[in-house]
Amino acid sequence: MTPAFAPPRPLAPANLIRVLVADDSVVVRGLIARWLQESGIEVVGTVPNGRLAIAALDRVAPDIVLLDLDMPELDGISALPRLLEKQPGLGVIVVSTLTQRNAAISLKCLSLGALDYLPKPATNREVTTSLGFRQELIAKVEGLARPRRAASSSETEPRRPAAAAPRPRVPVAPRCLLIGASTGGPRAIAEVLAGLNGALRQVPTLVVQHMPPIFTTVFAEHLQGQLGVPAREAQDGEAPLAGQIYIAPGGRHLGLVRDKLHKVVLRVDDGPAVNFCRPAVDILFRDAAAVFGVSALAVVLTGMGSDGLAGAKALAATGAAVIAQDEATSTVWGMPGHVARGGFAEEILPLEGIAAAIRQRLGAGR
Repeated sequence: MTPAFAPPRPLAPANLIRVLVADDSVVVRGLIARWLQESGIEVVGTVPNGRLAIAALDRVAPDIVLLDLDMPELDGISALPRLLEKQPGLGVIVVSTLTQRNAAISLKCLSLGALDYLPKPATNREVTTSLGFRQELIAKVEGLARPRRAASSSETEPRRPAAAAPRPRVPVAPRCLLIGASTGGPRAIAEVLAGLNGALRQVPTLVVQHMPPIFTTVFAEHLQGQLGVPAREAQDGEAPLAGQIYIAPGGRHLGLVRDKLHKVVLRVDDGPAVNFCRPAVDILFRDAAAVFGVSALAVVLTGMGSDGLAGAKALAATGAAVIAQDEATSTVWGMPGHVARGGFAEEILPLEGIAAAIRQRLGAGR
């Protein structure tokens, strides 16, 4: 299950977002264009393949391109680097049906510069009737376009950076590493974990990345191949082991609980969506606050929305350290921004500085 979203609100005419739709299905192009226009988003063009999408850039100058993977003449992954080369800063959302192959290609696209991905129903009929797909499409377009336009606008006053909330540090070595992320998360998570080197083997790492089923399986495989440590989807009831990475399965919550023998085990379930998300970062963080308390270490990376805010508050109340990614290096400063502005982040760091901060804490008390 992909994250659900509240119904979008139409944008004011002065704030129209410009979108180019590239999809080989005339039905899908027409539906997406209509949905976006009904939500106050300007569709500046629709094209059936990557070659025409590249040619259209000079003419229509979109903010966002919705890029299908499977298209004739030039497919999505082949068109992506050429689109970004021709229009640097362009926001690209990869759209693909939910298959193992497309999940792998979509994650590859993220590493090449796409901002996000959107699973598409398998048939045109399902696309037509899927309210969830429509809502997620509009939410992602708005969520990615708004901050990018604001950042590039000369009329926008610079924000004062949110201040960290330093607290007296207790020299407690963390017993687990928790990471929550959404939009832009796969690349950010991989970079942080790669920077941990041997420290990655000191504690179990639990990750909630807003992703649909199949994607989380492929994401775990990618991390394992890149990092050389075990990484897989979490299983209900298993004990988290140091040196292993556990990914919340797509469409299921990941939490922690003590079993009858008071041993800490993973909890994986199909509970209701939290913050319109399943899996939800708040579930993992709140459970960790209850189970590990001050000996948890949490990191909130780039992502839309406020998931992780309530969990970060619970962790901070125990004295646990929470690190938030800064605005400048976030694809979308939603999740880490809420945590930072709420005063629950002990440090607000650029992406490239987070691994060093984690390593420092993992060395505490050892």
